[in-house]
Amino acid sequence: MKNRDREKFPNVLNGIPVIDLESQKFLKVWQGPQHPGVTGNISLEVTLSGDEVVDLKTHVGYLHRGFEKLMERRKYLQCFTIVCRICVPEPDTNEYVFAAATEELAGITIPEKAKWLRTLVLEMARLASFLMWIGGQAGALGMGTIAQWTVAQRDYILDLFEELTGARVYHMYMVPGGVRGDIPDGFIEHVEKVMKGVEKVLYDVEIALLNNAIFKMRAKGLGYISKAMVDEYGIVGPNARAAGLARDIRKDSPYLIYDQLDFNVITGTHSDALERTFVRFREMLQCVSLIRQVINKMPRNGAYYTHIPNPLHWKIPAGETYVRAEASRGEYGYYMVSDGTEYPRRVQVRGPSYTHAIAVLEKLAIGTNLADLAGLMVSLHTCPPEIER
Repeated sequence: MKNRDREKFPNVLNGIPVIDLESQKFLKVWQGPQHPGVTGNISLEVTLSGDEVVDLKTHVGYLHRGFEKLMERRKYLQCFTIVCRICVPEPDTNEYVFAAATEELAGITIPEKAKWLRTLVLEMARLASFLMWIGGQAGALGMGTIAQWTVAQRDYILDLFEELTGARVYHMYMVPGGVRGDIPDGFIEHVEKVMKGVEKVLYDVEIALLNNAIFKMRAKGLGYISKAMVDEYGIVGPNARAAGLARDIRKDSPYLIYDQLDFNVITGTHSDALERTFVRFREMLQCVSLIRQVINKMPRNGAYYTHIPNPLHWKIPAGETYVRAEASRGEYGYYMVSDGTEYPRRVQVRGPSYTHAIAVLEKLAIGTNLADLAGLMVSLHTCPPEIER
C-alpha cells in the first residue's frame, strides 16, 4: 500500500486497509447484475472514496437454480440436461466430469476412441471459453473491437459443435459409456480450417492488445496474486499458473488421453491482470496445438460407446467418488455419492469461480480504481452460474 493510502487509512491488516464504513462518508454504487463489466449474473456492491474502491461485497442469487439438489430427484442420464447449464460458456467440462464420476461408480470402461473424442471436445470447449474471455478482457479495458474478432471465432467453433453433436451451446455429447456419435464426414477438415482462422485472429490480437501500451499500463499491477495467496484462497488454473505454480490436472493427474499428447504447463512470474492475459493467450495457442494432435492421432475406426443398462432403471452400486478435470478456469471437480438406487444421493460441484468471484475478488478490489474494476473481475475469469449450482 502506498504512503498516501496509509495516511488515509491508518489501520491496516495484512496490507489491506481496515475502514470504519459507518463513521466516514463514502459513496456506495452497484455494478451489475446486468452490466457489461460483470461476468454473468452477479452484482458488486462497491464502496468508493472518490473513484477508489475501499470495500467490495459480491452478491449472487440472481439465477436461483440449485442444480445439485435437483439432481437428487432425477435419474443419472436425466441429469445431463442440468449439468451442462452449470457453466454455459464451457458446458462440456461438466458433462465429462459427471459422466466420468458415474462410470467410476458403475465400474464402466469406455472405448479408446471415446477417450479421444472426449478430449477433442474438451479442448474445443476450452478454446471457445478462452476466446470469449479475452474479448471480455479487452472490452473491459476499452478495446471492444477485440471482442468482436474473438467472439466471431468462437462462433465458428460452435459451428463445429453443431456439426458434431447437433447443438451449438448445450451439447450433451459425453454420456456414461462414451459419446453419442462418431465424427461426421469432412469434420476433420472443418476443424483444421477453423484452427487456421483462430491462429490468424490471435496473431492480430497479439498486435492490437498484448502489444498495446495503454492495455499494458492499465493491466500491469492490477489484481496482483502472490504465491502465498494461491493455497490460502484455493486459487487454481491460469490465475495460479501466472503466479509461477506449474499446476495443471492434465499433467498432474492425467485423464483420457492427455498423457499421449505433447504439451507443457504454461506459467508466468507475476500474477496480475497483464500476466494472466499473457498466460491465457499462450494457452489458447496450446489449445490449437492439442486439437491438431488429437485429430491427427485419433483412431478413425472402432467403438465410441459402451452399452449401459436401461438408463431409466439403472441402479448405480453404492459408493462415493471425486473426479476432476482442468477447465479453462482451473480445477473442476464432482463429488458424487450413490446409495444404490436409480438416483444420485448427492452431487457436489467444485467450480473455480466460487472462490475467484467472491473471496479473491473482494480482496483484490480494495484500492482499485472504479474504472479498472471490470478489468480486474474479468482477469480472474469467473463464471457466476457455478456459484449458484
